Amino acid sequence: MNDTEYKVLMIDDDELIARSTAEYFGILGLKTAYVTSYDAAVEFLDTHEISLLLLDINLGDRSGFDLCKKVRENYDMPILFISARTSDDDVIIALNIGGDDYIKKPYTLGVLFAKVKAILGRYEKAKEAAQLAAGAQDKAVCADNSRIYFREGVYLDTSMHKLMIDGRQEEFRAMEYKLLTYLLENAGRVVTKEELLKNVWEDEYTGDGTISVHIRHIREKIEPDLKEPAIIKTVWGVGYVVEQDAIMCGDGA
Repeated sequence: MNDTEYKVLMIDDDELIARSTAEYFGILGLKTAYVTSYDAAVEFLDTHEISLLLLDINLGDRSGFDLCKKVRENYDMPILFISARTSDDDVIIALNIGGDDYIKKPYTLGVLFAKVKAILGRYEKAKEAAQLAAGAQDKAVCADNSRIYFREGVYLDTSMHKLMIDGRQEEFRAMEYKLLTYLLENAGRVVTKEELLKNVWEDEYTGDGTISVHIRHIREKIEPDLKEPAIIKTVWGVGYVVEQDAIMCGDGA
């Protein structure tokens, strides 16, 4: 790892918390930097390679929510919100704008470190897992085709791992791709939330809300009618099912 590469960037306007967290992570083998403002974070990301962000909501005169939106314009690294704000509205906003998890203060450094290590491990395997899932998908759903059509002009190109909408590539995060391909691989049967947590997130402690947010983001991209999903259907109290007759295969020509 060179001088511009860090595993974690801690962004918190409380310098004592930010510095102590970075030092603790560094001692345990995760090279971690910290900044205390929105502008400093933007500047740091422009000049350094980061694998994961720890982001506080309150950043003086700026908001961590605004920074998350800006980061998501250019980066796909995991973003974990850490905040003393505990309302459900804050959690929902954080997940909706691109956060991967929400950790409430106060927290112990040991638990936070374990959480970060687990998420880094999953995301570092995400591309490989997505490729494996896509290969299984080709066999399970569209054996000899590289395109899976959800509606006219909207298809998943499994050979390129891209979602295309009316001729343009749609932003599709690694976890969304992994989740969708897992559901497609198991089309025609109900996939429980517990199974998704185990096989997609590889983390049984991730909340149901995280799954729901990712499902909604996928539906926004592929469903003809969000009010009445036809492709990914909810089986209330159990999980989700992809209807096999709701998807079509193409040869990729």
